[in-house]
Amino acid sequence: MKPSIPIVLIMLGGLVGTGCATKKYVKQQVDPVSGKLDQVATKSDQQGQTLDQTRQTLDKTRATQEEDENKLSATNERALSADNHAGQAMTRADEASKKADQANQGVSDVRNALNNTIANLDAYKQVAETTVNFKFNSDKLNSDAKMALDQMVADQNHYKRFFVAVEGFTDKVGNAEYNAALSRRRADAVVEYLVAQHDIPIYRIHMVGLGEQKPVEDARNRAANAKNRRVEVTLFSADQSLALNTNGTQAGIGSSQQ
Repeated sequence: MKPSIPIVLIMLGGLVGTGCATKKYVKQQVDPVSGKLDQVATKSDQQGQTLDQTRQTLDKTRATQEEDENKLSATNERALSADNHAGQAMTRADEASKKADQANQGVSDVRNALNNTIANLDAYKQVAETTVNFKFNSDKLNSDAKMALDQMVADQNHYKRFFVAVEGFTDKVGNAEYNAALSRRRADAVVEYLVAQHDIPIYRIHMVGLGEQKPVEDARNRAANAKNRRVEVTLFSADQSLALNTNGTQAGIGSSQQ
């Protein structure tokens, strides 16, 4: 006996209703889990992004640290270099200070010597003199000039503290600059003769060429010019006790005194 159609329909409806209920139940159970999984996945992505950002931050921090270390190293090198330069500068300053002290001492010594010389100048008195003349535009000593020099220093072997002043002159003919040089050559000729022939130490001779200055005569004639072409030689000594010997005549310098 076959069941009736209504019963079959009821059974099918029950099965359908049961299936729908089951799917709904499953969906109710599965959807929260899926949502949680989605949340977990989202959090995982966020954590991944955070981790990446953290790594990037760490990389930047390391790069900044390395840059700072490089800058610090460069700063230290500059500081060491500056210290070295400062040390060298201090050394140079010390050396300069020592040289300045030595220079000051040298200046002081020279000043003292000069003061002593100036103080002693008044003690030197003229004890002999002569004048030698030259031909026009000539610086050669003639026989008369040599004889005059010989007579001035002849037998004068007693002075110890003395000096000889040698002054050269010209007439006013010609260029003043040329005449100044000519006067020096004439004075040099006298100095050379005194040193070579009478052994007078060169450091005891003071020489100068004055050119046209201090003429003996201002006239511009042959006689005046001949007188102005000259070298004046003067002997000074501080040995006043020897200036006159027992006969009342002058004593003087000699070839044995250096």
